[in-house]
Amino acid sequence: MGDSETARPAAAPDIRGNASARPREALEISAGYAFAGPALDLGALLWDGQCLPDAQIRIPLPMLNRHGLVAGATGTGKTKTLQLIAEQLSAQGVPVFLADVKGDLSGVSAPGTGDDRVRGRAAAVRQQWTPAGFPAEFFALGGMGHGIPVRATVTSFGPVLLSKVLGLNQTQEQSLGLIFHYADTKGLELFDLKDLRAVVAFLTSDEGKAELRQIGGLSTATAGVILRSLTAFEAQGMAEFFGEPEFATGDFLRTAADGRGIVSVLELPAVQDRPQLFSTFLMWLLADLFHDLPEVGDVDKPKLVFFFDEAHLLFDGASKAFLDSITQTVRLIRSKGVGVFFVTQTPKDVPSDVLGQLGNRVQHALRAFTPDDQKALKATVKTFPNSAYDLEELLTTLGTGEAVVTVLSEQGAPTPVAATRLRAPESLMGPVDGAALDRAVQGSALYGRYAQAVDRESAYEKLTAERERPRPQQAQARAERGRAPEAEPTLVEQVVGSGMFKSLARSVGTQLGREITRSLFGTARRRR
Repeated sequence: MGDSETARPAAAPDIRGNASARPREALEISAGYAFAGPALDLGALLWDGQCLPDAQIRIPLPMLNRHGLVAGATGTGKTKTLQLIAEQLSAQGVPVFLADVKGDLSGVSAPGTGDDRVRGRAAAVRQQWTPAGFPAEFFALGGMGHGIPVRATVTSFGPVLLSKVLGLNQTQEQSLGLIFHYADTKGLELFDLKDLRAVVAFLTSDEGKAELRQIGGLSTATAGVILRSLTAFEAQGMAEFFGEPEFATGDFLRTAADGRGIVSVLELPAVQDRPQLFSTFLMWLLADLFHDLPEVGDVDKPKLVFFFDEAHLLFDGASKAFLDSITQTVRLIRSKGVGVFFVTQTPKDVPSDVLGQLGNRVQHALRAFTPDDQKALKATVKTFPNSAYDLEELLTTLGTGEAVVTVLSEQGAPTPVAATRLRAPESLMGPVDGAALDRAVQGSALYGRYAQAVDRESAYEKLTAERERPRPQQAQARAERGRAPEAEPTLVEQVVGSGMFKSLARSVGTQLGREITRSLFGTARRRR
């Protein structure tokens, strides 16, 4: 037989379905994905340039809380992979959280359009494609965008995450922790940024210097740096993200009336110029879920799957203590029934201690145009188990909507590495109309709870009121009685000694008058 007869055609891929015709390696790979229980369908196996539609590549549903990574160069199809997985999780009754950095995931709520490309892909991977929308809620950080506002109080956000947002160094971070400790013990509630700024301004003022001296390790100069950072942060319009009503992350764990999981889409394009802000806010959401959810151990399906987009931003410039907290959160939140998928360009964007906990991997194509690209490619290949493929070559030749996959089997062991042509999402691959989005937001049951910002009395109001209160006339009265005048009480003595504060200190049922319990990242445990 001549070479012309044995050469593979360069046109449409072969989609043979006869298992007996497959090479031994392909048979072994496909056998690794033959799960007995419920699973999500990712696509069909690619082997030697051919798509084998009867060799389906899947992820067992119970393994979705073992975390995962979706990686690949820009334009290789990562967003569509998120959409595909989110749809199937929703259909299985699992709530999903999606960070929508580019603004095109709102289409998950609307049926897709079955054009020739979609129908062709569906046929190639033997997918029963039916256009479908999925129940969705839309959110926006601080209300900057169409969605329901997601806010956090400063006290629950905590000093470590706030230091990351403000760009403080390790010494300044530790000093900010002392300021939080002071506010906690004095019953000065930190709901928004002006509350924290008021406390720092007081401690650096003439009236507060005595208090500042009592806070071990906090210098006037460092407190001044923190105050200037807070002021600049507010001037950039960032104050909107902090305040009340604070979002209850348990609202992400809801299902629709028909039993499908609700897909919560957090709109982020409006804050793309503040990448560390949204990545740190996503970490706060995870830490808050970790605080509130009970231990459930291994479950038949996750209680929530959380997609953390642009994950590299979280790790850039992070201290060892910060990385340790991330690692601990990711490791322990699995037992709360929450799965976390980090989404980034290459596995090297994720620290090895975190990467080692990501059992499910979907790696889209990588580029190798520069020496740095080639170095990243080699590092990526080393993170995969031994493979029947030449991964270094394969990862540079995958097409859009194709990926290298390895997941955890039902027994928790890694499956064989499988080149995969992914299925097409059934929902709209693109954003929905702005007017339709606004109607969906305003029709949500959560809109009335979170839409309107609330500014309760807190540290700012209390310190301002005490500062403006007239000084007592004790000195004049004592002088008239022929006694030597005593020193007037300082501002902090007036604040802490007031009847209101004494009453708060006696209140055991509130977080006032005692130090707030802080855990991972210094975030506060809150009573719901």
